[in-house]
Amino acid sequence: MKKFRKVLDGLTTSSPGGTIGSPSCGSAAGTPTAAPTPKEIDVQETLVSENFQLCKTVRHGFPYQPTALAFDPVQKILAIGSRSGGVRILGRPGVDCYCQHESGAAVLQLQFLINEGALVTACADDTLHLWNLRQRRPAVLHSLKFNRERITFCHLPFQSKWLYVGTERGNTHIVNIESFILSGYVIMWNKAIELSTKTHPGPVVHLSDSPKDEGKLLIGFESGTIVQWDLRAKKADFRIYYDEAIHSVSWHHEGKQFMCSHSDGSLTLWNLRNTTRPFQVTFPHGKIQKDGRKESCKPILKVEYKTSRSSEPFVIFSGGLSYDKAGRRPTLTIMHGKAITVLEMDYPIVEFMVLCETPYNNEVQEPYAVVVLLEKDLIVVDLTQSNFPVFENPYPMDIHESPVTCTAYFADCPPDIIPILYSIGAKHKKTGYSQKEWPISGGTWTLGSHTYPEIIITGHADGSIKFWDASAITLQMLYKLKTSKVFEKPKPGEGRAAELVEEDPFAVQMVSWCPQSRIFCVVGISAHIILYRFSKYDANTQIVSLEVRLQCESEDVISPSENENNPCFSEQGSHSPQPHHQHPASPGNRTPEGIKDSIPCLKVKDRVVRVPPGYQSELVIQLLWVDGEPPQQITSLDINSAYGLLAFGNCNGVAVVDYLQKTILLCMSTLDLYGAADPYQRLTRSPRRNRQSTSEFCMRGLSNFYSDSKKRIRTSYQSLTELTDNQQSIDMERSKSPTSVKGPGRKLSLPTDLKTDLESRENSFSRSRSSSVSSIDRDTKEAVTTLQFGESYGRKSDALPTPCLWVGTSLGVVLLIPMSIPTDQEERMEEPVTIGPSGAVLMLKGSVLRFAFLDLVGALIQSPYEVWRDLNAPEDPDRPRRRKLVHFSPSSSQDACGDGHLAVVCSERQAKVFLMPSQSCLFVHNITESSFVLRADVVSVCNSVCLACFCANGHVMTLSLPSLRPLMDVNYLPLTDMRIARTFCFTNGGQALYLSSPTEIQRITYSQEMCDNLQEMLGELFTPIETPEAQNRGFLKGFFGGNAHTFDREELFGEAAAGKASRSLAQHIPGQGGVEGMKVAASGAVGELARARIALDERGQRLGELEERTALMMTSAETFSKHAHELMLKCKDKKWYQF
Repeated sequence: MKKFRKVLDGLTTSSPGGTIGSPSCGSAAGTPTAAPTPKEIDVQETLVSENFQLCKTVRHGFPYQPTALAFDPVQKILAIGSRSGGVRILGRPGVDCYCQHESGAAVLQLQFLINEGALVTACADDTLHLWNLRQRRPAVLHSLKFNRERITFCHLPFQSKWLYVGTERGNTHIVNIESFILSGYVIMWNKAIELSTKTHPGPVVHLSDSPKDEGKLLIGFESGTIVQWDLRAKKADFRIYYDEAIHSVSWHHEGKQFMCSHSDGSLTLWNLRNTTRPFQVTFPHGKIQKDGRKESCKPILKVEYKTSRSSEPFVIFSGGLSYDKAGRRPTLTIMHGKAITVLEMDYPIVEFMVLCETPYNNEVQEPYAVVVLLEKDLIVVDLTQSNFPVFENPYPMDIHESPVTCTAYFADCPPDIIPILYSIGAKHKKTGYSQKEWPISGGTWTLGSHTYPEIIITGHADGSIKFWDASAITLQMLYKLKTSKVFEKPKPGEGRAAELVEEDPFAVQMVSWCPQSRIFCVVGISAHIILYRFSKYDANTQIVSLEVRLQCESEDVISPSENENNPCFSEQGSHSPQPHHQHPASPGNRTPEGIKDSIPCLKVKDRVVRVPPGYQSELVIQLLWVDGEPPQQITSLDINSAYGLLAFGNCNGVAVVDYLQKTILLCMSTLDLYGAADPYQRLTRSPRRNRQSTSEFCMRGLSNFYSDSKKRIRTSYQSLTELTDNQQSIDMERSKSPTSVKGPGRKLSLPTDLKTDLESRENSFSRSRSSSVSSIDRDTKEAVTTLQFGESYGRKSDALPTPCLWVGTSLGVVLLIPMSIPTDQEERMEEPVTIGPSGAVLMLKGSVLRFAFLDLVGALIQSPYEVWRDLNAPEDPDRPRRRKLVHFSPSSSQDACGDGHLAVVCSERQAKVFLMPSQSCLFVHNITESSFVLRADVVSVCNSVCLACFCANGHVMTLSLPSLRPLMDVNYLPLTDMRIARTFCFTNGGQALYLSSPTEIQRITYSQEMCDNLQEMLGELFTPIETPEAQNRGFLKGFFGGNAHTFDREELFGEAAAGKASRSLAQHIPGQGGVEGMKVAASGAVGELARARIALDERGQRLGELEERTALMMTSAETFSKHAHELMLKCKDKKWYQF
């Protein structure tokens, strides 16, 4: 604990009038000034660096670019590998684990050690890895790097410790899973095929042991050659040469037949009695044409042949459709007896796997489900019902249903909000799912003690909003809102539709949500804002529309009433509230040259609409086209339910809307806000005489996320994965003059400095921003980058706090705008809100990102809010609905709330803490010199508050408040791309999230306490389960069915028999050592103990039965002894002849 005291000098301040023209920005450069009387600030800071540690917690969503699939039929857990080297392991809801290979190489294949709590991964860098799953965070135990051959296929027989590895050269190697060392036993390709064969058989595409005899290995080569290799005799039993390339092989459980899928769309069935030709050849989707020939079909990439006791066998395969059916979606075909069912998929099939009741390949398989891994989805089909319904997926695999364009994270929400949102969202859930339980049900997970309500909100390119329950490091969809329903659908062929250049005109740009009042605001890419209120009742509503002409010129203001044209700050009591300010697109809205003017980008529904329970739109605000140019993107937004006000800004200026009275209170350029207090002494603009591009300004910081440059928000699925366009176009764009960047398109781009940072690290922000007057272009527009309503002091002379709007700009300037809001409910709905002249002007380096307010003991002052009330609820005459407002005054330990407060202001370069109302700068900290801050938030951690920052160079930092002392600085992400920069957000409790890929949300924590409790919160992947016993084969089957159970692989593959493999062939790499290794060993020991405990229980049960039988035998023996003794006594005196 450290105590900070700041004694402020009693310096004289500027004139008490505090007018716009007064030099109130004297302290703006960071020079501390003070109130006339000396004052002591006493803040006891409790946070220290030991409170912070950065680590990943959990990853949600669909694995991006999946490549492989595996399933453990005993543990019932599923593993998915990806192209980036990631592995997701899924069990029952709550059991969701993400692992990452350090190399980042794509995962080619996954193999579970069934019921052993381990997983083998084969990667594209020709390395095998053994993962220990007997711990909450799996780790690599061993790795084996092949040096001279490329891995193409792996097979691990059930209950075997020897892994077969096929290579591109056609050889088959054998690896000991326990030691991860190669055996000297190798099946060379030239030994497997006949000596007379002149061509190489190609890579190994299949390996499997015969169900009838484990000593026989079936090897499939890509060219169409199939060899059954006798492992004991080290020779081929038979060889099959087929004309078509092989993609997969599947055995019948009896081991007498197997099925192959081929590149010509055919399935061949082979009988081991006669391998000279296939027993059966079928083209499931190939019809006979008029000329008698089969139509050509696409390859069947995989087939599975599964038997069932109660019905015909299942033949399930992917692909095989005829080529002439253009536009057909990818399919999975299920052949059950004579019935053929074709399931069309939304995305290409990566892999599928049939789930069976038994892990033994020589028993009747009894398939019950099919897991289908698609490029962008995971579905499970129920095979036990004739219509093959799909299971309802409990995992959040549809985050990317439409590309995510923004995120918001709220921790410690009101506890009642999640059940309400869930109950509303449950009414719109899809139906028709299988009634059975989700089959991937392995692992264990319990609700930890360190949980609290958390909500994640995602905005999407199609205009949809999703609310997710993120409590207890899980993720579940609560409620979906479609913002596009507010607008009319553009009809094809209409002029308006033809002129729309955006493919996603409804794309969500940012959201603002007040959980207490349940008011929700959405900013869209078409320069529109939608305000929603929550209701548990449906209603008929008329959507109110306001249109704003936000330009630099003072004449370009749409006033609430026809006779109001004065844009200056003035008493607006003469305003008559106009509920609707619609300017329909008509010839009257165009200049004689046919240029668009004074029309919005989208048309709001102007009729009464029926809205269901949930979030219901109340107000739509749209910026208008001006002189043939589209409105600029909205860069900042804040809403306050207690004030009933909404403020937004862009690179032209700021506007304030009274959403209770549906009027526009303020609409003004940033430059006009200063008046005479402009720190740069720029000239006010005169109205434009000619049409000049409004796209000329390009902010070079965070606020340029939505500017006119070379990137759209989304035109394809990969939009957020591509950092930039090609380098040539970027260089050309940079070489253009600002006025040459034209066009009506609204596009999304990286900040210029972020582009510089990502494209060329060595060119380290050569064009750094400066706050000096000399670096400010007189024609530069000053964008509004952040806004915040709150109780504060607009001027130095203010004695009491009043409602204020804090405005931060791209030039590092902070403006305070005081407001006067009627307090009485009736007056609030009738009397206008008045906005006073601009007050204080403060200065920082770089674009302003965040405001926060602390009381004089360092506690965070929350913004006032209105308690939620349902406006559609039936009226109660006894309890009339009134607005209930909650205000947070400074700490009660202060003598009076008028003593002032602390204002925390963070920009791209530095953070400052000001004392209000004196505007004295108490603390300054330069956060970064070589990079810039992308996201900053004041968050609560460990019952205190700190400033959390995320920089463009990937650093995550925390600073103490109010002293701005560095507490943590971690180089978390070595490269920050556009997607991460746009979606990174902090929240309370030491948590943060970002979009790690277009389909996945990564959550992290920077709290030491949460890192310590993370093990408790995560699910267990491995649970001790007894392996099911194999069925009795019977005497005849065992006698005639081969000697599968007497096959000893150790005799063949061990070092004693096979010798050592060549050292140059593969290199053994030990797994992670140190503490991680100890954890692995400990977890393994726990697992072993659990298994031993089960074995002991069984042994104890048997011993108990044995003891009972022994006791019975002893009793019987005693009885016999007694009778024998009696007989002896009776007969001892008799002679032999007396018997």
